[in-house]
Amino acid sequence: MAERRKFDVASYVASVQSRPCFICGLVSGDPEFAHHVVYEDDVSIAFLNKFPPLPGYVLVCPKAHLEQVTGDFSRDDYLRLQALVHDVGEALRVVLEVERVYILSLGSQQANRHVHWHVAALPPGVPLDEQQFAALDVERAGFLAMEPEEMADLAARIGAAIQDSRSRKSA
Repeated sequence: MAERRKFDVASYVASVQSRPCFICGLVSGDPEFAHHVVYEDDVSIAFLNKFPPLPGYVLVCPKAHLEQVTGDFSRDDYLRLQALVHDVGEALRVVLEVERVYILSLGSQQANRHVHWHVAALPPGVPLDEQQFAALDVERAGFLAMEPEEMADLAARIGAAIQDSRSRKSA
């Protein structure tokens, strides 16, 4: 397991409030906003969290800068994105040892406005008082400091599991 490091929430918040949307930066190919992408198509992107409190923590987003979790989507577009959220969750279950998969839409009109879903795999054996919101609280628990090669390998394995799942569904 990777070493845990302290997460400086105040610096992070100041950074996201003073810079352009990091998801739009990633989508545009700006290297300053690069992340390990696990899946991408014409309308969506899924990538590893740079500061994961849990292994395999993925963010799933529309490529378009949308801000409202339901209000900015047609029903069909929303359901298409939720199908990807499901596929990411299933890929995490294939690639990692998972007791539970957490799926949340978090963000803020004051910081990360671009709507996104968090898909996080809780490993087996985590004590109950360290599960749920406590498991996702990067300020309290710190983040897993993974080497770039380790992140790239994990992203590739998750991406392959997503592609396998999508291929089976379209066959």
